Amino acid sequence: MACGGTEQFRGEDRILGMPMRYGMGCVRAMTGPGWSATLVTNDCISERISVGGTVGDILGTRYLGAARLAVTAMGLGCMALSGLYGTPEESGSLRLLDRALELGCTFLDTSDAYGPFTNEKLLGRALAGRRDKVVLATKFGNVRRPDGSFLRVSGDPAYVPQACDASLQRLGVDYIDLYYLHRVDQQVPIEDTVGAMAELVTAGKVGHLALSEAAPETIRRAHAVYPITALQTEYSVWSREPEAEILPVVRELGIGFVAYAPVGRGFLAGRFSDPAELGATDIRRQHPRFQAGNLQSNAAVAARLRAIAEAREITPAQLALAWLLAQGDDIVPIPGTASIEHLEQNVASASVRLTATELASIADAFPPGVAAGDRYADMSLLNR
Repeated sequence: MACGGTEQFRGEDRILGMPMRYGMGCVRAMTGPGWSATLVTNDCISERISVGGTVGDILGTRYLGAARLAVTAMGLGCMALSGLYGTPEESGSLRLLDRALELGCTFLDTSDAYGPFTNEKLLGRALAGRRDKVVLATKFGNVRRPDGSFLRVSGDPAYVPQACDASLQRLGVDYIDLYYLHRVDQQVPIEDTVGAMAELVTAGKVGHLALSEAAPETIRRAHAVYPITALQTEYSVWSREPEAEILPVVRELGIGFVAYAPVGRGFLAGRFSDPAELGATDIRRQHPRFQAGNLQSNAAVAARLRAIAEAREITPAQLALAWLLAQGDDIVPIPGTASIEHLEQNVASASVRLTATELASIADAFPPGVAAGDRYADMSLLNR
């Protein structure tokens, strides 16, 4: 029997919504009542799971920054739970957050701009009585009107403590584990903004500092004022721009990398093929990559990913996430979803191991610049 296991499986067995079709594998141990099992694929990689229940070691732990902030190897981007990708019901969002914690996905990422404000309030309700179970990240500086429309970017040192206190109140917590400057304010020296953020650490309101969509030189200047624990930027098989300059800089400085939109805002997963399928308020309608001729070109890119995933008998989202996890232990993707099924599939992707040959094949199939169109309609707010 392969791998010295006690029971073999084949074909359509499913673990957390992921078809386990890697040829022949084995189950080394099974116990009730939740059918806890240690699984070994044909690659002899084991992960302790609980079918339909909790995940033990499937996600594992990664560490951000020199301070080694311990987080799950994959987090949950919470933006989709507050209407920017449609209008999910709050009860469904709360159930999804419950399931994420059951699965051991405890690195939660939000922002005061999501909603705006409603996403933090949602997390506050979800985390009541279990704050110590999660690593909580939020952001400030991307200022929006109550209707969600963009107002301005603010890194004003006087605004920093005001924004933090408001987030603490909405979240119903007394500290934030990882506090991001959501966008860099060109009108304010980054040293001034980070200096004000550092005062939040001294005050015990924030554990670690982070930046989002910052340019290499900005990262260096910020890190010289106070250690930056993480840099968050879009990164996926079709958004590989960080590899040129951002990743080398953060690795040189010992800063962790948090990858948002790791499945191309759902597009690479095949969850929509035309903006007309999206709700009227879905912000993806505004993104150049999903418009006119760009969409046609990018559909071919997504089809390429699906073909590779089908050959491996996993979903395209799982392939995209497995590829990203393999780019380095300092990288933590935070896929977002409003679907429990997709959440479970995303978590299960942490057990997918790609060979060096497969990784090279994917890299060749999706070279930097493969996507048609900019990531945002207004790119002036990024990498400043």
